[in-house]
Amino acid sequence: MYHTWMRYFTPSPVHHRLGLVCLGVGLQYGRLPTVGPRTLDHHVAVVVSAGSGWFRTADGRRTPVTAPALLWLTPGTAHHYGPDEEHGWDESFVDFTGPATATYTELGYIEPDRPVVPLADATGARAAIARIARAARRGNPLLEVETGAAVHELLVALRRARADAEGDPVLRALARDACRTLSVAEHAARHGMTPAELRTAVRGAAGCSPKDYLLGIRLGRAKELLASTELPVAAVARRVGYDDPAYFSRLFTRRVGIPPIRFRKQQGRAVPGGWSNEIPHPDHPPTIAPHSSTLLDHDHE
Repeated sequence: MYHTWMRYFTPSPVHHRLGLVCLGVGLQYGRLPTVGPRTLDHHVAVVVSAGSGWFRTADGRRTPVTAPALLWLTPGTAHHYGPDEEHGWDESFVDFTGPATATYTELGYIEPDRPVVPLADATGARAAIARIARAARRGNPLLEVETGAAVHELLVALRRARADAEGDPVLRALARDACRTLSVAEHAARHGMTPAELRTAVRGAAGCSPKDYLLGIRLGRAKELLASTELPVAAVARRVGYDDPAYFSRLFTRRVGIPPIRFRKQQGRAVPGGWSNEIPHPDHPPTIAPHSSTLLDHDHE
């Protein structure tokens, strides 16, 4: 016995230009029928949140599946899978396509060569799929955009939930030391790794090289300093790890598209004492008091 609910959509060519579109969503549980062998022309993420089963790849290898787990069904790749015949499993799935799938694959969020991915927790992924299911109500005028946006959320949630996120501690350490004047080789040595091992870890966790990962953090911090302080560009450069302000300016211009001085003119919001490193809680955003005097009173309570 099994239960199933599913909806399918046909987004317009205009919606496809958004980069990702959702083609369908389903929630199922129980002793579900075997799927395949078959080949699809689009992507499917199947999240198994309870139970167990198996997955057979195109070369005939059979891999056990134990919840929580993710099954990647990718275009042009034959697949064949099913739950345990006696107990079944709980699954939710999302069909999607679009040009952004190529970039998500390059970044490691979609893994065609790894069809069965153990997850540490399926809660975030199921929440994203639930948003798609809610958006799938009949007559929703925002259907295509709302479900497409939720596919982006799903891919992020699945990446965060990967049970083998061994690179994350390395990323945290790199982020902490990003603005120190250390080479990639020196960063690797601090973690007891070779540069090649560090590249592999960062590529697997962040989808880019250590150099690009560190550069992204440095430029982000430089933007914050340019926008929120009146520090000279040379001082900003030193704060983010560059002793040569001319090199920093060239690098900033090449990566950001405008020179540091122009960025400051566009984005500058320097308010003494007004910058905070504390991230507001999304459920309790800060509010602006109706009068400045009230705001000052609150600040001094």
